[in-house]
Amino acid sequence: MAAKKTSSKVYYYGTGRRKDAVAAVRLVPGKGKITINGKDIDDYFGLDTLKLIVRQPLAATQTEDKFDIIVKAVGGGISGQAGAIRHGIARALVEADEESYKAVLKENGFLTRDARMKERKKPGLKKARKASQFSKR
Repeated sequence: MAAKKTSSKVYYYGTGRRKDAVAAVRLVPGKGKITINGKDIDDYFGLDTLKLIVRQPLAATQTEDKFDIIVKAVGGGISGQAGAIRHGIARALVEADEESYKAVLKENGFLTRDARMKERKKPGLKKARKASQFSKR
């Protein structure tokens, strides 16, 4: 696929989604720095598990130190954003080199959009399934 060019910089783009979170991911050739909403990954995510989730596609394709990653994440919580970023990085890696990375990423399930969403609230209930306490009298 063709790489996008802006002011003589080549980058690869991927959009990731998870729950209500959406992440716009740009891969720029570099040393492996990850920036999310203008902050370093260590400052943005406090939990190591979330940082691990974000880095999973890079570890699977052995590209941790080949690309700098710039992310704009909106919506949802931090866990949903981490999943969205993982999805976006995987899509951008496929755009960078489809023959090398697509099979590995698909095998690990990083290209599949996680379809699980929050269930809607139903009328007459307090939440999606929570009803008020039943009393006979």
